[in-house]
Amino acid sequence: MRLHRNLVYTTIDSLNAIFNEGEYADKVVARALKKDKRWGSSDRKFVAETIYEIVRWKRLYSEIAEVKEPFDRDNLWRMFAVWAVLRGYPIPDWRQLEGTPERKIKGRFDELSKNRVFKESIPDWMDEIGVKELGENVWAKEIAAQNQPAKVILRTNTLKTTKEKLRAILMDLDIETEFLPDQADALVLKERANVFLTDAFKEGLFEVQDASSQLVAPFLDVKPGMRVVDTCAGAGGKTLHIASLMENKGQLIAMDLYESKLKQLKLRAKRNSVFNVEYRVIDTTKVIKKLHEKADRVLIDAPCSGLGVLKRNPDAKWKLQPEFIDNIRKVQAEVLENYSKIVKPGGKLVYATCSVLPSENQEQVERFLKTEIGKQFTFIEDRKILASESGFDGFYMALLERKA
Repeated sequence: MRLHRNLVYTTIDSLNAIFNEGEYADKVVARALKKDKRWGSSDRKFVAETIYEIVRWKRLYSEIAEVKEPFDRDNLWRMFAVWAVLRGYPIPDWRQLEGTPERKIKGRFDELSKNRVFKESIPDWMDEIGVKELGENVWAKEIAAQNQPAKVILRTNTLKTTKEKLRAILMDLDIETEFLPDQADALVLKERANVFLTDAFKEGLFEVQDASSQLVAPFLDVKPGMRVVDTCAGAGGKTLHIASLMENKGQLIAMDLYESKLKQLKLRAKRNSVFNVEYRVIDTTKVIKKLHEKADRVLIDAPCSGLGVLKRNPDAKWKLQPEFIDNIRKVQAEVLENYSKIVKPGGKLVYATCSVLPSENQEQVERFLKTEIGKQFTFIEDRKILASESGFDGFYMALLERKA
């Protein structure tokens, strides 16, 4: 177990882009992995995992290393040294790692781990809001679970194959997967692998989608032949799942504020052999008004804080601000009021977020049901999914029915 200079240099460059240039970790990691064609899978694994680990534990490592933002390259090397010591790597005699105080690093780690904001490496405000909304016990478990790396979950594209066949195809490529109880189409990778390079992916046999996210489309209770509207489709993970449950029959309208996201969805739909989707950019209020009372089913996958998906987006801990959460709650309320009007009498609506905060979830639904439009709906059921209980992303979904 030794450190290789070219891999570590790439890691340092990547951390500089994330911490100092405001780039998103997933984009930086994707770029880093293409840097050297000679790298094997273990090299790429080292680069990806090390970048994510140091991003995840930024507050803890910078405190141990006694460095403050903005981090210059020497600071980044000191944080890397903390990571290496805590992971048990022998420190090589490189100029940048000279004088690494190994005993001091271990001592500081033990001392700081007594305080949750360092132990779980989160901003003070996030700890305060978590305790306020979920209570001390639940929040302590939840934030610890959110610091575990996310598993890779596949969703079988049932328009093209079955999960049993997909599992066999991947097994032939030495990619081992397991079924998930209570999940019709999910496969969990036993070990991380770059599944995007497989022919099975290029042929649209599966998408990568977290297990919690895979529960949303079935919760909407869609049937072939319906008219369904996904109002915040984004790049369309849930849209594609809905299309497969509709067996490509009926009309599925995917809407978003951003045309670029819908373009991405078009490419994914083509690969998935999904052809019952219409794409509409929400560039005026008319786009919504034209659909008033016209849909059997409406999904509002609302914009949110993302506090349920820190596992896979650890840099969100540092990019999020408390003001953003205050603003997003207002957006959620508006979206729920405006987009719910698309549901026809007797139709159903699902409001979903990838947050674990009640103020973005059940409290939004309760508030909505007291509004003029909300009084026309009946609450059927909701699901609160915590990472600490499921092992997957934190999620919320509420099913409402418009009175006939």
